[in-house]
Amino acid sequence: MELKAINQTIKQKKEELALFLRPFFSREEARQVALQYTWGLMSKAERKNTWQLAEEAGLQTPYAFQHLLRRGLWQADAIRDRLQMEVLKDKEGGILAIDETGFLKKGKHSAGVARQYSGTAGRIENCQVGVFLSYATNQGHVLIDRELYIPEE
Repeated sequence: MELKAINQTIKQKKEELALFLRPFFSREEARQVALQYTWGLMSKAERKNTWQLAEEAGLQTPYAFQHLLRRGLWQADAIRDRLQMEVLKDKEGGILAIDETGFLKKGKHSAGVARQYSGTAGRIENCQVGVFLSYATNQGHVLIDRELYIPEE
């Protein structure tokens, strides 16, 4: 595929993503930040933290991304639900994959923090555990659900 065709495909995918995100953000500014952030998550940035993604997007600071994630008004569950519906349209040839990830914690005040096994650390640690569901095909994969595991203790 030649460079011009690749650039056209990228432009088309950005437009499709913008249309997908449009209903979930009431303000154009938030929608644009979400679009930049999402595009950054799909980039080749080695680390996907807000500083790296801001740099990838050509921003001087990550504050717009941090505001979106912490205080921005958007409908994360509605986006997840719509994404699940889109994935179900083309469910042939794919698999569902479930995995957990441990988030190591020093304190005990965050929801779900307990001494429990963390695959991330490879041992029992003070941590939170997130459970993630993704759908994968030979064309790629998409995260379609997530849940914080809350221990019974």
